[in-house]
Amino acid sequence: MEPTKVQSEGGLNVTLTIRLLMHGKEVGSIIGKKGETVKKMRKESSARINISEGNCPERIVTITGPTDAIFKAFAMIAYKFEEDIINSMSNSQATSKPPVTLRLVVPASQCGSLIGKGGSKIKEMRESTGAQVQVAGDMLPNSTERAVTISGAPEAIIQCVKQICVVMLESPPKGATIPYRPKPATTPIIFSGGQVRADTLAAPATANLSLLLQHQPLPTYTIQGQYAIPHPDLTKLHQLAMQHTPFTSLGQTTPAFPGLDASSQASTHELTIPNDLIGCIIGRQGTKINEIRQMSGAQIKIANAMEGSTDRQITITGTPANISLAQYLINARFRDVAAMWTDPSTMTTS
Repeated sequence: MEPTKVQSEGGLNVTLTIRLLMHGKEVGSIIGKKGETVKKMRKESSARINISEGNCPERIVTITGPTDAIFKAFAMIAYKFEEDIINSMSNSQATSKPPVTLRLVVPASQCGSLIGKGGSKIKEMRESTGAQVQVAGDMLPNSTERAVTISGAPEAIIQCVKQICVVMLESPPKGATIPYRPKPATTPIIFSGGQVRADTLAAPATANLSLLLQHQPLPTYTIQGQYAIPHPDLTKLHQLAMQHTPFTSLGQTTPAFPGLDASSQASTHELTIPNDLIGCIIGRQGTKINEIRQMSGAQIKIANAMEGSTDRQITITGTPANISLAQYLINARFRDVAAMWTDPSTMTTS
């Protein structure tokens, strides 16, 4: 983002360029039937909205214009995603509405300013806007940029984006920035009989796994470097990921999401997960399950493996809102892992 004017009349008066990272389903929602939705957004906000080309699980949405136009475009996107969430709830068992989530792509050299000394700035943004903000610890593949995840009610997201813009304008990026460019998802698959197949899956990956499943009657392996490693059971991943309509993964947050009723009485819900997929939920040294606990505010216990059983029991305890969000995040995790296995270059980031 580059300012072209100084602040005036107590507010921002600059031209900005902001980049968003979206999954294929979200991009489809923004484009709309025959492009009608994005045309309306461009006209009503006066912002330039461009969507990266390519047969990729992820796309970059670039929004450029004066600050007023930028924030109008952001508002329209946030409210569209909330509408999608509400519509999806009519087709699922979820009882509490998950927050809207957007991911900004920000030069890593500016992320320190967004976090602030000892996390002071990011804490201030969370408290003053009601939105939840997470700055990714790792840079996006082959770039010097990081994802900044914002989640909450649309109004909170808009206020948070405004504050982020102010911080970024006050602290321009240092040095050259290598922008993140999503790659097409091409995975070489080796079947146990020795056949090799390369499948390119369009986003969202989970919606297209059926293309790959049709050709998987045998055990499979994925090439990683010089090694062929066992490929996960994509059928199971597909089924688990599609239990809820997938939206973008949520960033690390505290349990108090706007719009979720945290005062409801605690209850318990149980999930059954195949043994060979439990690692997707636990993550390396428990990092993923701890994130899900923090984000949802729910207590999550994973039972020990029982001799002779191919499944593991997960017990989720908390308010209905906590449980619903924990289920959503677990399904989102399966979706992300399924998408990751379509692109070996992302394996080390899971």
